[in-house]
Amino acid sequence: MLIAVTSKSGTEIDQHFGHAESFRIFKYRKGDPVQVAEVVVEKYCSFDPDHPFRHAQLNGIIEGIKECKAVVTAMIGDLPKHELEKQGFKVVCATGPIEPALKLAHDSVCDGSKCQGRSEECAFNH
Repeated sequence: MLIAVTSKSGTEIDQHFGHAESFRIFKYRKGDPVQVAEVVVEKYCSFDPDHPFRHAQLNGIIEGIKECKAVVTAMIGDLPKHELEKQGFKVVCATGPIEPALKLAHDSVCDGSKCQGRSEECAFNH
């Protein structure tokens, strides 16, 4: 399963979804996470106090992470979260080390050995 993560450090979930300028893509299979790519995106947040919905930026992020089943981030606003969920992504908010957060995301998408949603063996083609 591929999971997109917002992380500045590369070891911790330490970034807000809207502030991410890249998403680290991890392949998580049988508890063995491996970073397979990093997707550079235009950050979603404009720091506008009215928080307008930024369709173009969100669509660019979705296009960049489209092969993933889940997004793990420290924080995310309601509008982008709902849009990601409508597109079939599981959104998981977590902080701390990446590995336990990946397991949490995996377990929230999969029930035992049978995975829900997109195919278990989706490939990242970027």
